[in-house]
Amino acid sequence: MALNTSWVVLIAAAVVLVAIVVGVALGLRSRAARNAAPAALVSRAERLRTLPAFRASVGRRMAALSGILALGVIATLLAGVVAARPMSAQTVQPVNTSRDIMLCLDVSGSMTEVDVEVLTVFDELLDSFEGERIGLTIFNSSPVQIFPLTDDYAFVREQLQRMRESFDYLDETPEHWVGTLNGPGASLIGDGLAACTMRFDHLDDERSRSVILATDNELAGASILTVEEAAQYARAQQVRVFALNPVQGKDAEVSAQLSQAAAITGGQSYALRDTTTVADIVAQIQKQEARALQGQAQVVWVDTPNLWMALMLVAILGFVVLLWVVRL
Repeated sequence: MALNTSWVVLIAAAVVLVAIVVGVALGLRSRAARNAAPAALVSRAERLRTLPAFRASVGRRMAALSGILALGVIATLLAGVVAARPMSAQTVQPVNTSRDIMLCLDVSGSMTEVDVEVLTVFDELLDSFEGERIGLTIFNSSPVQIFPLTDDYAFVREQLQRMRESFDYLDETPEHWVGTLNGPGASLIGDGLAACTMRFDHLDDERSRSVILATDNELAGASILTVEEAAQYARAQQVRVFALNPVQGKDAEVSAQLSQAAAITGGQSYALRDTTTVADIVAQIQKQEARALQGQAQVVWVDTPNLWMALMLVAILGFVVLLWVVRL
């Protein structure tokens, strides 16, 4: 045990010492005053003092007074200990789940009208996660990592909000396009999916890895990898792909292509505006095995006043009871 402010105990001890000194001084003064005053003669007083009953009564009173003094001192010192904030060291072993999730967002022109909705879905997904690491990569003709995998959800929400605000722009080149136009063509889904798959770290660890890909799959230009080839690469890296499709049910060919790519990895494709989309994705991700990862052990100091407060209350209760017994 350690005390956060040990000097408070010294103050309590000083208060007790001063009280004892003052009490002794007042007692001596009172005795001197009684000795100086004319005494009243009481017949056979000495014989009365020798009676066993009288001596037992005096002994009981002296014991009670001594108890009151001792309990008062103890209660004061214990109050000082409580005020000094007793603390104890505890070793904390942080544990994080081993699920990693990369949010992969197509920011091409054809996705502009729905990307804000997609980012809202991404934000809703955070409400169901606890300990999973989240990252965000956007792409058009080239990919850009907005933030790496992290379990700082406040930071993630801040970045998602910033991305949403970037779609309300007046500039010729909005913020979310910076770095995503460094190649020929547009909406290169295969290359974007492969880039998102490559953003995972700790490849030697047994971790659950998922990509949530939001795209309308409207390819414009020649990509290095097709969607199917990128899905095969994700499967080889043991990454499951969950596709958010804003045109699900409108373009059968596009929807089928995305669904097949997700299925290759063991994932699934979902309609963006389906009311169960978020819950379904979360359920599928949480079905994956997550191994508890032990972080670096840390020693933390926590307040542990309970025992000392209980002892102080017992001492105070005994003090009050004895006061009542001796009628002080």
